[in-house]
Amino acid sequence: MKAFLKLFSLAALFAVLSMPSSIMAANGPKAAQSAAADGMFVVMTDADSMTQMMALVLSTQTVQQGRKVQILLCGPAGSLALKNGGQKVFKPIGKSPAMLLKGLIAKGVKVELCPLYLPNTGHKASEMIEGVTIAKPPVVAASMAAEGMKLFTF
Repeated sequence: MKAFLKLFSLAALFAVLSMPSSIMAANGPKAAQSAAADGMFVVMTDADSMTQMMALVLSTQTVQQGRKVQILLCGPAGSLALKNGGQKVFKPIGKSPAMLLKGLIAKGVKVELCPLYLPNTGHKASEMIEGVTIAKPPVVAASMAAEGMKLFTF
């Protein structure tokens, strides 16, 4: 089942990336926005870099469609918050999960790291990439439950 999901995710990634931009512009955002939520809250926990990549590709597409994205990194996916995390480069776009995450941060996406990550992995706040903050559970819970937010977990 996990292999199927990885294959499906990869197929979806290639389908989206291989679409001509005119098709995506004409059909993607406008068609999707009619049934769209105000935003997307993404919880990433998976250690698999391909799964991380798909989560970040979908997050990037959501931002490009003018909707809000917020990301919470937990467990093994917390390594993306580190300066040396998520470096595997994926074809056909030639980018890594870390590159996409930094791009999302540059576009104003709020990215938070689970408060359990640093004290339980031996890493320090000084090792985190710029733009990632430590999550505050009450604030995260309120964001996840906000009207119009869809929750996705990877």
